[in-house]
Amino acid sequence: MRATLAALALLGPALLGAAHGGSGETVPLSGGLPGERLDVTLVQVVDPASPAPDDAGRLVAVQLRLENTGSAVYKDSPASCAHLLDTAGRRFDGLNASVPAGPAFPETVTLDPGGATAGFVTFRLPKDAGLAAVQFALNGGLAEDVGQWSLSGA
Repeated sequence: MRATLAALALLGPALLGAAHGGSGETVPLSGGLPGERLDVTLVQVVDPASPAPDDAGRLVAVQLRLENTGSAVYKDSPASCAHLLDTAGRRFDGLNASVPAGPAFPETVTLDPGGATAGFVTFRLPKDAGLAAVQFALNGGLAEDVGQWSLSGA
């Protein structure tokens, strides 16, 4: 049953037409409104970014580069747009937490067309969780166009 859930969690975005890439690959994504387009690049994964404050897990940080390639202003929270999937099929929400690897994105990022920025999104995971994939979707993670980067080698 767990294997089935893990497979569904990883295949779900693919069945919905998600773009897939590996670390360093740029994935173009669309939002729900006209002109919302963003090129998203997974720059690096830092595991562990630091121990979790409660000692029950660890923090993993992913650095993303966002470039507004659309005609509309991008205004969103990258932490709410990002998710991390583990090898057991669990999905973890992004956090705005500072880590030694580098600065987190601000709570809200605003990019004019042609603008770009980079920052970290952090995830709290159990100590033994294996990393499977990072997902990103505009509109607070609710857009139909979902980018996914495999972390199978992580």
